[in-house]
Amino acid sequence: MKTFFYILFLISFSSFGQEPIETTFVSKSPFEADTVIGIDNFGTIYFIKKNTLYKLDEDGKYSYSNVQFGKITSANSFNPLKVTIFYEDFNTAFILDNRFAEILKVDFSTLEYYKNVSFVSTANDNALWVFNEDIQQLELFDYKSNKNRATTLPTQSKVLDLKSNYNYAWLLTEKFLYKYNYFGSLVYKMENIGYTSLVESNDKIFLIKNNRLSYFNELEKAYQLIETPELLTKQFLVTNETLYIYDSKFLHKFQLNNK
Repeated sequence: MKTFFYILFLISFSSFGQEPIETTFVSKSPFEADTVIGIDNFGTIYFIKKNTLYKLDEDGKYSYSNVQFGKITSANSFNPLKVTIFYEDFNTAFILDNRFAEILKVDFSTLEYYKNVSFVSTANDNALWVFNEDIQQLELFDYKSNKNRATTLPTQSKVLDLKSNYNYAWLLTEKFLYKYNYFGSLVYKMENIGYTSLVESNDKIFLIKNNRLSYFNELEKAYQLIETPELLTKQFLVTNETLYIYDSKFLHKFQLNNK
């Protein structure tokens, strides 16, 4: 029996092998949105409300709506000069400039090689990371040449989330967390122990399960709990060392410590 509990301890320690990350409360502000997309270093907020994408900054508010394409599935503001918005029902993405004017429409159904896409995220240059449902593979798609720059091996379970930056893409599935480089090569593959979504900030990954947040420590290959007050976490975002938690009524701001 002692051996059994010792094994359980080792398994737990391998997943959560470090001290929890403490947070310091900064502010709490009333906010209304269906989905908060991103908050940058200057406090610019990107969000979706009533199927319209908004950008709110010190210069005012910009909006983008395209109701003929149905409900907005996702949007990505990582590159503020090329904001990506995706409509899964019509298998189409749009690239918007910093004032939300359309730069390009990408209809994956009309390509020479049809793609049935379920997740889209901004990549480097003129590229998007897209998850192709039909072949269960992540692809780095160049929307100027309409060709793939890279393709990963098929995943082994249902995809839950996709995030990326200029150099890497992180794919969360029911079984694993994958990290790929710009060439589509696998950097690491970690067991997913129940996480349902993730966010990225400066190559750092944060995840959520059962309303609890964690940081994935790549050096230790361990998930590190983040201590926060008991809040309904409808969404969370991280910008540098700042954690934002949206509870559907208020936007809570915290400073991350000891990370």
